Amino acid sequence: MDTLQLLGEGFLGALSLANLMWVVVGCLLGTAVGVLPGLGSSMAVALLLPVTFALEPTAAFIMFAGVYFGGLFGDSTMGILMNTPGQASAIASTFEGHRMALDGRAAKALATAAIGAFIGGFIASIVVVFAAPVLAEFSAKFGPAEFFALAVFAFAATSTVVTDDMVKGLASLFIGLGIAVIGVDGVSGAARFTMDSPHLFDGVSLVTVTVAILALGEVVYVGCLDRHSSGGRLIRPRGRPWLTRAEFREATPAWLRGTAIGLPFGVVPAGGSEIPTFLAFGLEKRLDSRRRDPQFGKGAIRGLAAPEAAGNSTTGMAMGALLALGLPISATAAIMLAAFRQYGLQPGPLLFERAPDLVWALLASFFIAMVVLLILNLPFAMLWAKLLLIPRPFLYAGITLFCAMGIYASSGSTFDLLLLLGVGLVGFLMRAVGVPLAPLIIGMVLGPLAETSLRDAAMSANGDFSVLVSSPIALVLYGVLVLVLVFSLVNRLRERRAVTKAGEEVPVAATV
Repeated sequence: MDTLQLLGEGFLGALSLANLMWVVVGCLLGTAVGVLPGLGSSMAVALLLPVTFALEPTAAFIMFAGVYFGGLFGDSTMGILMNTPGQASAIASTFEGHRMALDGRAAKALATAAIGAFIGGFIASIVVVFAAPVLAEFSAKFGPAEFFALAVFAFAATSTVVTDDMVKGLASLFIGLGIAVIGVDGVSGAARFTMDSPHLFDGVSLVTVTVAILALGEVVYVGCLDRHSSGGRLIRPRGRPWLTRAEFREATPAWLRGTAIGLPFGVVPAGGSEIPTFLAFGLEKRLDSRRRDPQFGKGAIRGLAAPEAAGNSTTGMAMGALLALGLPISATAAIMLAAFRQYGLQPGPLLFERAPDLVWALLASFFIAMVVLLILNLPFAMLWAKLLLIPRPFLYAGITLFCAMGIYASSGSTFDLLLLLGVGLVGFLMRAVGVPLAPLIIGMVLGPLAETSLRDAAMSANGDFSVLVSSPIALVLYGVLVLVLVFSLVNRLRERRAVTKAGEEVPVAATV
């Protein structure tokens, strides 16, 4: 009852005219940016981060939540219409969603995605409302050793398990950690890696790095890749975006199964919603193979419904993990964690005590955002495709200008503009050689937490580092991490053996 009372007070704050406006603005911006090829919710949040400093914290985070959820739907829209997903989380939706579009069912595919996003996000929001306070109470038991173990778990999971190349994932992580330690050490007062430049004494701004890596680096990469490419062939939606009763009955179990798969991944630092979307798609494909008339490969509605629900349920739970544990499970969540710190707030158990109005208004805004997105996207999803009519040179030139203006407005320093350009070129090189970006962001965000926790734990134990493995919670985290790494290693070895075996069989068959 206390939770429902607090949620009711949160709705009173979120439904104020100003905050309601920011929910709608966030949903619109997130969907609009997500629809554009190559962009996504992470870039939208990164671009808007410097601009929102003039807003009240509650209004800013309500808008960020709308951008986060809206960007996911925009990513799926382009995956369905153009077979060009905005982010990796929308890849699984393109397999059957684009086939539905090619079959003349683009409007129904967009409706399936919208309803799936609503169901997954709404159920996840309900779970978060009741689970977040429990997680916050549990995280209150965390000390320096537990927080260090949590940071190590996030580092290892995002850099080795999720990425295709473990070496590149670790390289990206260490780049982020290297950037995080630049500046004056808060304990010893020694300057670290500043090259005697006073501009670096305060460290490198996370806002500058995120905007440079996610936005400017993408602009340079796309410009060098193909200046004249339109990104794919647009499928014009036809028909009404409504599902028949038979189609709704067909999709409903997939929506629910996808939601159930996505919920646990919202509190596991495994890179975001990429893994649960593929797991949901794989489950539906296996179930479809047992039917007399398999539909996968022909535009199966369940192959689109399950990944959409899984992705949005993971995102909803990720917001709960961010608020209760201070744990970002994806690059977008890491940027939002940086936004909390810019306002002098630290997500975790104390946030529920120090800023309850903000927390419960934000949780209430999740429900409002789901409804707003359903209203915006169910009847008008096909109109978002018209944003593709913007010529790419104008589009990316505008993004570059917006990056520079946002950074200069937040810092007022020309040095930060030069830093923006330099880090943007690093982001371009990382894309060019296939180095993932998420570990860099996670490393830069959680690097200071890991360093501070390590120091505090060692100082409290008079230099005895065995304190790091003396806590039951820390041991459980390390144990789970070892199991995850072993499972990932075994799967990769199996994949390599399968590829090698397939390569050996092809010449033999050709000879016969």
